[in-house]
Amino acid sequence: MLIQTRRDGFIHPVASEITPRDTYLGRRDLLRLMASGAASAALASWASREALAQVQRPGKLAALAGGKSAVAGAVTMEKVTEYKDATSYNNFYEFGTDKADPVKNAHTLKTSPWTVEVEGLVKKPAKYVLDDLLKLSAQEERIYRLRCVEGWSMVIPWVGYSLSKLIEKVEPLGNAKFVEFVTLADPKTMPYVTSRVLDWPYVEGLRMDEATHPLTLLAFGMYGEVLPNQNGAPLRLVVPWKYGFKSGKSLVRIRFTDREPKTAWNKAAANEYGFYSNVNPNVDHPRWSQATERRIGEDGLFAKKRKTLMFNGYEAQVGQLYAGMDLKKNY
Repeated sequence: MLIQTRRDGFIHPVASEITPRDTYLGRRDLLRLMASGAASAALASWASREALAQVQRPGKLAALAGGKSAVAGAVTMEKVTEYKDATSYNNFYEFGTDKADPVKNAHTLKTSPWTVEVEGLVKKPAKYVLDDLLKLSAQEERIYRLRCVEGWSMVIPWVGYSLSKLIEKVEPLGNAKFVEFVTLADPKTMPYVTSRVLDWPYVEGLRMDEATHPLTLLAFGMYGEVLPNQNGAPLRLVVPWKYGFKSGKSLVRIRFTDREPKTAWNKAAANEYGFYSNVNPNVDHPRWSQATERRIGEDGLFAKKRKTLMFNGYEAQVGQLYAGMDLKKNY
């Protein structure tokens, strides 16, 4: 389990656990510049994300403009997954079905300019450019444990803010019960969307109370830096108590609806992937056990597996959302 700070139940890392000391100190220098009046210029630089990537240091992208450093004194009992592991072992079927395919193929993705449409049952539908979304809230680093259904997990410091900030801004109507998330499906830059693996575009969904929970994150960075393409650039969802496929990557549309969205994996294999997809080690996947998991980067395939925790370890924070529900039936 992670030791939490008091702020909204989020889990904050010690800065030295995320990036090398020189990088961390450089980010603090950038924050001081912003405090002196350079904030608008820093935000404007996001629009040139492709240019930022040109000044990356080996293996990593440029630091996020204005990225907020971790809360002093916060600690975690879990080791943060190495950056190289978190960015080279991914599920992103638009770029291939093997875990190593996205890092090899996602360089074709164009992330600037980028817009996200918010529509459906809201008072204030809008089309946002990425800078507009960044301005909704201060950037924060939060360590989340992310688990994928195949039995592996990572501990990643994401940069972003609670999705509820955007939801508050667009003012959902009273009959809005669900939020649907639609991701980019561009055959020119995503070579595998021409495959029949899934019904493209990739669609995911949350119940409204899940979407507004403070742990649900709208993320645009990780490890204090812009999101690598293979990790869902430039904007993705992070829902830490669910399986990884619920956290849609490269979002282009957010729609509020009164009906449960038809999600990509549920359409592809309803007997294996339910709408809720909460981490529940007491329910086996039809093809494998979910009782244990392997942490990526821990001594390879033969490392001792760890016990999978209910709701991926966030039961105290989110268990009340499902009070009275049959979590075997509503998988």
